[in-house]
Amino acid sequence: MPTGLVVAPALIPETIAFFLIAGVDPKVGLYGALCIAVISAVVRCRSGMISAATGAMALLMVISVKEYGLQYLLAASLLTGILQLIGGYLKLGSLMGFVSRSVVTGFVNTLAILIFMAQVPELTHVS
Repeated sequence: MPTGLVVAPALIPETIAFFLIAGVDPKVGLYGALCIAVISAVVRCRSGMISAATGAMALLMVISVKEYGLQYLLAASLLTGILQLIGGYLKLGSLMGFVSRSVVTGFVNTLAILIFMAQVPELTHVS
């Protein structure tokens, strides 16, 4: 509970930013973040675990929203959640030990570059 109280104020601007990157109304993102928090509380995740929107998902949502519309975002999100539940049930997280540190570092750096590139148009239109 104390972890959630500390992290919740930080998740609000993060969620708004990720959904603005994705081209989705920030209210949708806030409702989604609330649903994630409630489901995490009901399922009784680990006490130190934080469940929230991520930059990687925001970048993927940009493509799906532009090409297919907002209605497919819900279906894609539900499918992602189902696949994560199946992966957790099968204990597939242990396979992350086989991914080298350089691959993880490259993924995180590429993600940072893509988020920065998504923000460049916002910087160029500042008066």
